[in-house]
Amino acid sequence: MRRALLLALSLLAIPAVQAADLQPFTASYTADWKQLPMSGSAERSLTKNSDGNWTLNFKASMMIASLTETSTFKVENNSLLPLTYTFERGGLGKAKKVNLDFDWATKMVTGTENKDPVKLPLISGMLDKSTYQLALQRDVAAGKKSMSYQVVEGEDVDTYDFRVLGPEKVETKAGSIDAIKVERVRDPTKNKRTTVMWFAPKWDSLLVRLQQVETDGKEYNIMLLDGTVGGKTVKGD
Repeated sequence: MRRALLLALSLLAIPAVQAADLQPFTASYTADWKQLPMSGSAERSLTKNSDGNWTLNFKASMMIASLTETSTFKVENNSLLPLTYTFERGGLGKAKKVNLDFDWATKMVTGTENKDPVKLPLISGMLDKSTYQLALQRDVAAGKKSMSYQVVEGEDVDTYDFRVLGPEKVETKAGSIDAIKVERVRDPTKNKRTTVMWFAPKWDSLLVRLQQVETDGKEYNIMLLDGTVGGKTVKGD
């Protein structure tokens, strides 16, 4: 149960504009499990490195459980190119650790998932499980209505599909924020989990809310607590 909430927390996304205009940010979130008196928290930050590349950090915690995720990437021709990806989950009975390197010169993804080796051909457009979120928000900000991404999942590459549902106001700890509602598209005959996200156009498409309902009916809600984008404090109406 804790693992499911941490996985929901790991879907937290980041601000997005045109890739050339990325801005550093920080964001804090609260998370609640509707059926139980159990809560968690998460923090995400985006920083620009001295070499011009970017680092995206994410941390989530819930009681004794924890999850950390870090991606580094570069921007070329308005495209996001992942460079490294690390993921570590602990305190949940079954730990998980992932380390991936994206070598654009040799066109290979190499690394490990737990103790298993990972080696995949690197194809243009492929993303890791963190940077695809940035690509999603860029596309939402650009006005696209349906999106699809190729995401490295261990030794496999999965397709993540999304569609825009429309505008909606969200009440957060930072105030009432106008948002764009987006849904993860899944085949209901294979996976009945639903994931809906709300992005704030005024704040570079920062994620302000996420709702996930598991196949067993358990519901998780993640809400923006506070944040900054480009040095400005996120504020609602």
